[in-house]
Amino acid sequence: MIGTLVNSASIVVGGITGLVLTRGIPQGMKSVIMQALALSVVLIGISKAIATNEILLVILSLVIGSALGESLSIEARLDALGRRLECLVGSKGGRVAEAFVSTSLIYCVGAMAIVGSIEDGLLGQPHTLFAKSILDGVSAIIFSATMGVGVIFSAAAVLLYQGSISLLSSFVRPLLTDNVITELNAVGGLLIFAIGLNLLEIKKLKVGNMLPSLLIIVVLVLVSSFVRSG
Repeated sequence: MIGTLVNSASIVVGGITGLVLTRGIPQGMKSVIMQALALSVVLIGISKAIATNEILLVILSLVIGSALGESLSIEARLDALGRRLECLVGSKGGRVAEAFVSTSLIYCVGAMAIVGSIEDGLLGQPHTLFAKSILDGVSAIIFSATMGVGVIFSAAAVLLYQGSISLLSSFVRPLLTDNVITELNAVGGLLIFAIGLNLLEIKKLKVGNMLPSLLIIVVLVLVSSFVRSG
């Protein structure tokens, strides 16, 4: 768990640093930096998504997961959470809900988060998460400077997500095969791509309602592997 604790702390420290630095950044420059970040997010999403070897399963997981998320109104619940957080931090907190959801997904989706958490929990080796902490901390400075305090709250999502994997590492490790991680990254990449489109204000996509796709793809890949092996 030490790796996850350090990772979460790095996001908080980076987020606070960004909030301090943002006071001296003109609004026009913030806007341009935000656009540059959004394009970077789009690139990250594309690079992850094109690595898929099971495109039909990815499509199916997105369809099923989005339908499930819509029925559960996940997006609306996340927005409500964001509004409550905005009430806590005041009107100067920025786009809290958007910042929280966007950065939480960016920080949680990826091989470093999954593999690093397993290594930390199963082997007591937090080196991968330490490296991720540096990357997340630096990016948190930039994200919070442009998106506001909501970025800091994503540290809680990282703590819950990576901490759960570390604590359950002995149980989840056999399920998280290389193929599962690849396709999980692909689905996550498409969701990150969607976040990029939202940040660019090209099209408002309900990314929150698509989150169950991350669970559905794991199930589909495991079932597919079982059927093929049988």
